[in-house]
Amino acid sequence: MTKEVTLHFSKPGLLTTVQDQGRLGYQAFGVPQAGVLDMSSAQLANEILQNPASTPVLEITLMGPVITFSGRCQIALCGADLSPRRNEEPCPMYETVEMAAGDVLRFGRVVQGCRVYLAIRGVWQLKPWLESYSYSAQNGEELTPDSKIKRDSRLRVSPLPYVAKRIYSERERPSYPNTQKIRVLAGPEFEDFSNYVIGHFFSNNFTITAESNRMGYRLAEGLRDFIPKKEVISSGIVPGTIQVTNAGLPIVLLADAQTSGGYPRLANVLRDDLAKMAQLKPGDKVQFSLVAPDGMNN
Repeated sequence: MTKEVTLHFSKPGLLTTVQDQGRLGYQAFGVPQAGVLDMSSAQLANEILQNPASTPVLEITLMGPVITFSGRCQIALCGADLSPRRNEEPCPMYETVEMAAGDVLRFGRVVQGCRVYLAIRGVWQLKPWLESYSYSAQNGEELTPDSKIKRDSRLRVSPLPYVAKRIYSERERPSYPNTQKIRVLAGPEFEDFSNYVIGHFFSNNFTITAESNRMGYRLAEGLRDFIPKKEVISSGIVPGTIQVTNAGLPIVLLADAQTSGGYPRLANVLRDDLAKMAQLKPGDKVQFSLVAPDGMNN
């Protein structure tokens, strides 16, 4: 087995970053959680390779990079279908894939979803910050200098011995329709909204705007007849919090969001549904469904 494999990025893609499970436990100090947006896909990619759940992955958004591998290793791709190709042939997803020295991995058109996760069987040679390798625009590149991929970036991985071939069947793989139904719990300021506004929120579809990013998804349609409060005390927020701006526009906060905010918190996306939310892209639609705490697993 090669002692070390280098991934050379001749093209970085739209937004390609190293992510893991994030910086848990530092939100009280104003540090965003960061980490993968679709935890389910990232964990599955690592599971296929028998990596620990905490192993970093590449999070690739919409337009993928071009990666040349310097040596042999095993990889797995899970999540969005961005038409991956190994050399000149389609690269399979949801299974172990062997890469050889000189192999090139590239991506094409978006078939479904928004983010695909690339796991590698091995130990990543990266600089952590606060126990995480995750890049976050909120924290700046200097803290994790290798975790945001640029043109000619190079990542080094020490590969581990190969594991047995594993393939997830088609029926076990998630699908990513252009409209998703997302379950939410009532937020802390839920009762401050009128019944009319609440009814409008849960009976209409909302469109993901192009201004969306890892900090949050901005929704195009405003809440009719929403009247903002004159003063709202800045309060804690978590990934999945849905705030409503003074203009009545909902924002679904994600992993890179600030840790406190002054907009009222209408609802919170269930953790299990954040993965579905993360696979929506600009132009896709979302419909929210209110569940009671004892119905979270329904």
